[in-house]
Amino acid sequence: MNHVLNIICDVHLVITAGQLRASRALLGIDQRKLAEQAGLSLPTIQRMEASEGVIRGNVDSLMKLVAALEAFGIELIADNSMSGGGGRGVRLKRTAL
Repeated sequence: MNHVLNIICDVHLVITAGQLRASRALLGIDQRKLAEQAGLSLPTIQRMEASEGVIRGNVDSLMKLVAALEAFGIELIADNSMSGGGGRGVRLKRTAL
């Protein structure tokens, strides 16, 4: 099991619900279109987006989700990471509210 978790971290399958919603907004697609592209059910995408913080799910579903977003041209950027893609993007700055 630890080996699987290391693989997940190595391939950057850590995605937050906020990143998922922002990705869809940048692409201008609805949840149904993303579900179709990822080969996941609509309720799975809805559940992922409704979660708080990092999305939890089985490895297969997360891999499908990330692959679909990458196919659409989305680059997921981890905290404190640089973006190498050179395209437009959005990054949430942590601010005190």
